[in-house]
Amino acid sequence: MALLQIAEPGQSTVPHEHRLAAGIDLGTTNSLIASVQSGEASTLTDSQGRDILPSIVSYQDAPEGNGILVGDEAKALSVSDPQNTIVSAKRLIGRSLSDIQSKYPSLPYQFCGDDNHPEIMTRHGNINPVQVSAEILKKLSQRAEQALGGELTGVVITVPRHFDDAQRQSTKDAAKLVVLMYYVF
Repeated sequence: MALLQIAEPGQSTVPHEHRLAAGIDLGTTNSLIASVQSGEASTLTDSQGRDILPSIVSYQDAPEGNGILVGDEAKALSVSDPQNTIVSAKRLIGRSLSDIQSKYPSLPYQFCGDDNHPEIMTRHGNINPVQVSAEILKKLSQRAEQALGGELTGVVITVPRHFDDAQRQSTKDAAKLVVLMYYVF
């Protein structure tokens, strides 16, 4: 199976350009990224050989770096620091605060913001589900760029078919925060 050339309407692809593209399954529990190389699709692994990335982001104090941990490092903190470690943000993306609180009353997070813009209070300040998803997308795109040896020029992000327009748009907004050229399917 060959990688299809995808172009925005009114734009054409240049066949001789070497473009790097990948597909992301932004999952509720786990996420992964894959690409087609030499006609064969395969998942892209991290430096430890793991292809699955837990969809967990932890906001920690850090004297160096930004203090944001994603994946396995964040998962290790999900029990000891649940207020600052966001698990399954995909369940929250594109939803109102009242919807989140009624569907998920036992979440360990402290919510704030208005009904249309729910946020989670963390030690890094108030974080919305779009920002959490963006951190996961950023980690996956960095993995792809390292594995493929260059900057991505396009990404396809899958979403569940039951996602409504607000949830799809929120996923697109997360990709924009990472500056990914995306296609949401």
